[in-house]
Amino acid sequence: MRITVVGPGRWGSFIAWYLDRAGHDVTLYGREGSRSLAQFEKDRTNGLITLPDRICLSSRLDAFAKQDIIVISIASQSLRAFLQTLPLDSLRDKPFVLCMKGLEMGSGKRLSQVAREELPESAHIAVWLGPGHVQEFYAGVPNCMVIDSEEDAFKRYLVEEFSSDLIRFYYGTDLIGNEIGAASKNVIGIAAGMLDGFHLSTLKGALMSRGTREIARLIKAMGGSELSAYGLCHLGDYEATVFSAYSHNRLFGERYVQDKPYDQLAEGYYTVKALMDLEARYHVELPICRVIYEILHEGADPHEKLEELFARSLKDEF
Repeated sequence: MRITVVGPGRWGSFIAWYLDRAGHDVTLYGREGSRSLAQFEKDRTNGLITLPDRICLSSRLDAFAKQDIIVISIASQSLRAFLQTLPLDSLRDKPFVLCMKGLEMGSGKRLSQVAREELPESAHIAVWLGPGHVQEFYAGVPNCMVIDSEEDAFKRYLVEEFSSDLIRFYYGTDLIGNEIGAASKNVIGIAAGMLDGFHLSTLKGALMSRGTREIARLIKAMGGSELSAYGLCHLGDYEATVFSAYSHNRLFGERYVQDKPYDQLAEGYYTVKALMDLEARYHVELPICRVIYEILHEGADPHEKLEELFARSLKDEF
C-alpha cells in the first residue's frame, strides 16, 4: 500500500517509520521550507527517529493523488488551513487518517468534523488515537491504540492493514467520545504537570478520577457514550500523559508554574479554549478544565486556583 504521512515532526515521523516497518510504501511529506523535513533530508534522523532510505521525502502536494491513503499528523489548529491547500479535485474517494488529538478553537469542532467540511464528500475519514510515546515505540515497547470512523468497513480495513506486533489496534465504536476524550486528556496532562511543579503529585490520583468523570459528562451531553472516557483514548492515555517524562503537556504544565520556558507544542493549551465553548454550549460543568483555562488564558494565579479547586463544596462522589 502506498501511504503519504503529512507532518515530519515527532509523531508524524514515527508514524512514517511504523508504517514502513509494517510493510507499506511510505512517503513523508513536509511543506516547502520545513526545518523538520530538511533535517531528515540531511541525515535521515531527528534525534528520536532514524528513517530508512526507502522512505521517500517530499514537499509536493500534487503527488498525493497517487497515494492509496493519506495520514495526517500536524498541529490540530493548522488542519483546516492545510486541507484548504490540497488539490481536492484529484482526491475524491481518497482515504484520510487523522493522527492528532485536539479540537478547533473558535468552533469547538472535532477534527474529523473539520476534515468532513473541507474534504470532498466522497472522501473516507478515520482517526488514529490512543496512548504511546515515540521514544518507547522506537525502543520496541508495544502499546494498544484505537482506529475509529463513521464507516465500519473502512475502520476494519485500516485496523487490518496497520496492526503489528508493536501496536494492537482496537475498533473504535464512538467517534465523538474518542475524539473528545483524546483531546481533553491533554488538558488533564497540563493540570498534572502543574501539580508536579508544586510538589503535589500525590493529588494526581484524584485528578485522574475527577477528570475522567467531567469528560464523561461532556461526552454524554454531546451524544457520545460516557464509557468512552474510560477507554484507551482518555483514561487509557493517562499514564502516557499524566505521569510520563515524555509528555509535552505534563512538562508544559510543570514548567508553567515554575516560570520556566517551554518551546514544544502542548495541544492542551489550545484545546482548553475549545472545551470552554463546549461547556457553555452543552451546559456541562468542567471544573478542572475551567481552572486550567483561567490559569493559562486569563492570568489567574495557579496556586490559588488549584487550591480553590480542591476546596470546592462537598458532595457525593457519584
